[in-house]
Amino acid sequence: IVVTFQIKSQYVEPFVARVQQQASDSLRLEEGCYQFDVLIDETNPAIVVLYETYTDAKAFDVHRATSHFADFNEVVTPWIASKEVRRLKLLEEIK
Repeated sequence: IVVTFQIKSQYVEPFVARVQQQASDSLRLEEGCYQFDVLIDETNPAIVVLYETYTDAKAFDVHRATSHFADFNEVVTPWIASKEVRRLKLLEEIK
C-alpha cells in the first residue's frame, strides 16, 4: 500500500508525530502488518508518503477496521489537503 498525503502547512509537525504513532501501533498490534514506513518529501515536508506491507489484502482490510486506525483517521482528516491510496502488487505476483 502506498498512501500519499498533502498536509496543510500548519499541521505538518503534528501530522508527522501522529503518523509515526500510527506506524508503531500498526506494526505492534497487527499480525498481518509487517512494514509501515513513513517518508517525507525532501523538498516539501508537507508531502508525506506511507509505504505499508501486509501479508495479503485481508490483512489490509483488518488494518482499516482497527480502533487505532479509526482514531488516527478521525484526528488527522482535518489536517489533510489531499490523499491518494494505491494498492500495489509485487511484479512476481502478477505473472
